[in-house]
Amino acid sequence: MNEAGSRPASRGGLRIVTSFMGMVALAIIVFFGGFVLFVSTIPREEEEFHRSADGIVALTGGASRITDAVELLAAGRGQRLLISGVNPSTTPGELIRLTPELEKLFACCVDLGHQALNTTGNAMEIARWTREHQFHSIVVVTSAWHMPRALVELDRELAGIELIPHAVVSDRMRDEPWWTNPQTVRLLLIEYVKYLATYARIRLDVFEQNADTRNTARNARS
Repeated sequence: MNEAGSRPASRGGLRIVTSFMGMVALAIIVFFGGFVLFVSTIPREEEEFHRSADGIVALTGGASRITDAVELLAAGRGQRLLISGVNPSTTPGELIRLTPELEKLFACCVDLGHQALNTTGNAMEIARWTREHQFHSIVVVTSAWHMPRALVELDRELAGIELIPHAVVSDRMRDEPWWTNPQTVRLLLIEYVKYLATYARIRLDVFEQNADTRNTARNARS
């Protein structure tokens, strides 16, 4: 009697474990499938840039980002340049030594943002600068692997402003397949997780705001 009664319980427990393992396997497949899709959207070669905008913004994190942004400014692709996320202890002279082309443009057309500590801070700093100058379009300069997350953050802060991406391709992405270098794989995986977290956070914020709006409207009618 005890043995007969234990068999259905054992089979039920096995089904639960099997279902759980199946869901875990599916989640892993979806995660890594999304990762491969994410990486496939990251360019491995820089393309010629022919667009123009009211302003140009460079998110700090690599010297090439600033150099590319300065070149765009010098070519007349924007009226002003904001370098966002500059360390408060970094002086204009230090930036000019790193990017000599900056010297002749600095006095007239370059602004430094010292407030941002991360990509979310970059987006807020860029939004303030864009509104201050009443710009309707900006060129966004950052690393190719960082661009998806940066655009998600900026789109949240700058609804209605045209964002024109200019992705800076690093040597490691250009010179070798990303999957052959463990450091590159790790960098991209971390960035993918950050992108997912950012996207989820912003979608949740939008959902909560919409819910608050509906509740306010419902209370006003009652």
